[in-house]
Amino acid sequence: MGLPIVHCWSKPMTPAIAMTIGGSDSSGGAGIQADLKTFTSMKVYGCSAISCVTAQNTTGVSRVDALSPEALSAQISAVLTDLPVTAVKTGMLLNVGLIEATAAALAPLTIPKLIDPVMVSRAGSVLLEPSAIAAYRLLLPQAELLTPNLHEAQLLSGVTIEAATDLERAVEQAAQRLLELGSAAVLVKGGGRPELRGRDYLLQRHAPGQWLSHAPISTTHTHGSGCTLGAAITAQRALGLSLQEAVIEAKRYVEGGLRSALAIGAGHGPLCHWHAYGSVGQRRAP
Repeated sequence: MGLPIVHCWSKPMTPAIAMTIGGSDSSGGAGIQADLKTFTSMKVYGCSAISCVTAQNTTGVSRVDALSPEALSAQISAVLTDLPVTAVKTGMLLNVGLIEATAAALAPLTIPKLIDPVMVSRAGSVLLEPSAIAAYRLLLPQAELLTPNLHEAQLLSGVTIEAATDLERAVEQAAQRLLELGSAAVLVKGGGRPELRGRDYLLQRHAPGQWLSHAPISTTHTHGSGCTLGAAITAQRALGLSLQEAVIEAKRYVEGGLRSALAIGAGHGPLCHWHAYGSVGQRRAP
């Protein structure tokens, strides 16, 4: 006689939802793929809109093909008209049309928006058409947090950083200038220079600036670390943490990912998105 069939109905989950808008990385270490891996590791449901498709691997980017602004707008609209997204981030937007389409689509939203102005990778790959730099001024006033690396902070602010004698002071001046251009807060990522490895500068409109640090990690496998940091902040904001708490938690996550970095490929491998991270994914009550 067989065992009786027992029907067990579980209660459906209602997770926090975060959205990423950016480019596809065929090697899976950065861009949309890194963002979705990060969201999942933090128990946040991830959705996406792809702006362009890159042919890249651990040694560099060999080709970039942009989608049309209309295609990007349609993806964003499809998601936002159906899913209750509670935080959004942008990554690689490549050209003026894609930036304008993103700015228009996000303008009505009152949720946290993280703008990662992907222009130049830490390895030096150019990921934005020169004519599109000025177009980012459309997105800066929408940013709850802007997360440029040193190259991008210099390009957007006009403040010389790379050749500065007092590097910390130059970063602080650039961040202040970016606040004046409209962002509510700026996190300048310092990992592109050995002197600032593990150190990022956070400046909020109504709070003193602060340098946030973790122990420097000696690894060449850092591909996608900037995207991952932004995605982790976005996930934590979707879960209800304050901006400062989200940044601190995201830095802790990236630090762990770098400590467990993946030595794959012939170049700079990616950090590990599934490393043990502690208690995450606990959404705060509204």
